[in-house]
Amino acid sequence: MRIVVIGASKGIGAALLDQAWSAGHHVVAVGRGVSVGERGNVTPIQGSILDPGVAERAVADADGVAWCVGNRQLGPAALRKVTLFSEGTRRTIDAMKAAGVRRLVVVTGLGAGESRGHGGLLYDRIALPFLLGAIYADKNRQEALVRASGLDWTIVRPVPLTDGPRTGDYRVLTDLTGVTAKGRISRADCADSLLRALTEGAWMRQVVLIEPAG
Repeated sequence: MRIVVIGASKGIGAALLDQAWSAGHHVVAVGRGVSVGERGNVTPIQGSILDPGVAERAVADADGVAWCVGNRQLGPAALRKVTLFSEGTRRTIDAMKAAGVRRLVVVTGLGAGESRGHGGLLYDRIALPFLLGAIYADKNRQEALVRASGLDWTIVRPVPLTDGPRTGDYRVLTDLTGVTAKGRISRADCADSLLRALTEGAWMRQVVLIEPAG
């Protein structure tokens, strides 16, 4: 497959780049600081998805696109208006439609959409409103764009993230009725779920939450 990873410089995107390449796929890696070393079968595109022409260049001839852009900003700065997720996703969707590319997998997070209220007292009452409020308001706009896109989409909402190893040992939840999400999941395992969605067609037009299995 020719897989586009948007946000491939670090975090989940960098992990997905490594995993997809190791599995033999051609990876188009988009990011401001993408480093591909001497790996063949990787096409780097330096820049932000908000830069003119980047989305169009990235998705040309793609089989699937993974949106992995993150924002680790916390505190008062995180309360300012955020548009990166919705605007970047809008540009990606527009470029995909123009190029005839249908498969889109997007990472948002616990607290977006109907997963709000399922993170436990500390997360729901303190972290979301006081540290992540503007970010998750934009993730909600992002998810709405994805759902309305008409593409073959999957939205993946991980619980809080770690830099731990890839284990493949995690639960994928499609129904949060009565669920309080638990624990933390590695960025590498989140990337594993994205690769499964892209290569196996898993969770088509579904929103899933991923958390540790144990």
